[in-house]
Parts: sequence; structure tokens; C-alpha cells
Amino acid sequence: MAAPKLTKLELQIMETLWTSGESSIRAVQEAFAVKGRPAYTTIQTTMYRMEAKGVVRRVKKVGNFHIFAATVTRSAAQRRLVDDLLALFGGRSQPVMSHLIESGNLTMKDVKEAEKALRRLERKGDA
Repeated sequence: MAAPKLTKLELQIMETLWTSGESSIRAVQEAFAVKGRPAYTTIQTTMYRMEAKGVVRRVKKVGNFHIFAATVTRSAAQRRLVDDLLALFGGRSQPVMSHLIESGNLTMKDVKEAEKALRRLERKGDA
């Protein structure tokens, strides 16, 4: 199953959960920088919506608060974002690659890793 589409705030919350493993709503809120930190109720509402989407789940209750964990991996969420980005370019990766090269964000190490991945896919196709 493909990862659900996540908003910027949801991705920031997920980053906290991916890093910490499990967190309360308060701990997630406090992981944000003080400047621009969303209100507790904003995080709470967002996390309950994320629970309805199936991207987080309650793992236990401590006192009167719940502890949440991510149910979607970082790599699955990243794949979804990349797929959405490529869809904006009609599925073509060339404009994205050109931008990465021109902006200096694509290193030779990245290119070598991409070549390795392409060779693995090519071998898999031959099997």
C-alpha cells in the first residue's frame, strides 16, 4: 500500500516520531523550535487526523495521555513525495535531475549511488 499524502506539518511530526520512536503529543510539540512552534491543540488535532489516515497509532496510555508511533516508514513517505513531485513533471525525471545538477545539490557520490541502483535494477530484470 502506498503511503498517504502528508502535509508539511504532518511530515514534521513524522520526523519527530521517526527520530524518537514513540512520543506523546506534548513531546512532539516541544520538538518544534520555540519560534513558530504550533499550539498543543494544533499538534493534537493533526495527530488525531494522522491516526485516522493510518500513519500513526497509539501504542500505550500513560496517565491521561497517549504515546504515538509512526506506522509509515521514512522511506515510504519519501517515495510518495518523490512520486508526487515527478507527477508534476508528467512523470519525467530529467527536469528534476537538471535542476539538482545546476543547483549543485547532486554530488558525484549521488551519481555513483544512482548508477549502482540502475545496475541492480538491470540485473533484476535479467533474472
